[in-house]
Amino acid sequence: MAGKTVVITGTTSGTGRVAARTVAELGAKVLVLNRPSKRSESSLSDLTKAFPAAEVHAVDCDLQSFASVEQAAARVAELCPEGVDVLCNNAGVMALEDEATGDGYDVQMQTNHLSHFLLTRELWPLLTRAAESNSEARVVNHSSAARMAPGKKLKAPYLGKNGGNLGGNSSGLMFNGARWVRYNQTKLANAAFTAALHHRIGKSGSKVKALVAHPGLARTELQETSVKKGGMGRMFTNVFMRISQSAEDGAMGILSCICLADATSGQFYGPGSGMMAARGPAVPFALESFYDNDETRELLWKSSSEAIGREFSI
Repeated sequence: MAGKTVVITGTTSGTGRVAARTVAELGAKVLVLNRPSKRSESSLSDLTKAFPAAEVHAVDCDLQSFASVEQAAARVAELCPEGVDVLCNNAGVMALEDEATGDGYDVQMQTNHLSHFLLTRELWPLLTRAAESNSEARVVNHSSAARMAPGKKLKAPYLGKNGGNLGGNSSGLMFNGARWVRYNQTKLANAAFTAALHHRIGKSGSKVKALVAHPGLARTELQETSVKKGGMGRMFTNVFMRISQSAEDGAMGILSCICLADATSGQFYGPGSGMMAARGPAVPFALESFYDNDETRELLWKSSSEAIGREFSI
């Protein structure tokens, strides 16, 4: 990774923190995009102390605000005249209440997908610049086994300006309540975005690659936050997480997409492709037909472009 520029969202904990530390150790120039907070300041301090020789830049980016994402993209452009080799859309939230962002979209969908769609669109010229100079660049999205349950069909209302009116706050049994339906839709969107981007890249002849990963069931702050916000019960979570793997092992999916020389556009990396793929080595598999189809790819692209208020042309 020496000589490469890597942009990662959500690096204060979990898989994003592991990914940022790993690529910094491997010699990359690293830009970490996080909401301004004491936690982001602390994680940046830890990163720079651990790898003093690495070039690390912090960029303020609140994924619940399109305006903040635009400002972050402009700052990345200032810091990276050489282009961006890898954009890792890692940050995410899970099973939050049925609330709207200031832009009017579901808080989970805007954080997990729509703002990453906007960020990718705004950084596309920098990705293209790096691809032309270095023969390739990469967009890495982060999905989840939740892309498969409780449903496998992406639905337009969840991508629209309907925040606060998408089913309420039930958790349900076995992850089937409204909170989890909304989360499922965001993780479907992450995978469908990858498929749609890969499809458009193939038609355009671009040298940018589109890849996606999932972490299995990894022990991160995601579960703890969900418990605090009422999405998961404490006792159930304690039992459920007994089959989990570490954040370091969970990060191997996105790290494979970021770093492996033989990773190709349209690949999905994770510890297996099934619902029960909770732990184990990250391995590549093909994008799945329930989101990699004409209808879903077009729905994703059209609805996301409408949300950010501009076209995204490859």
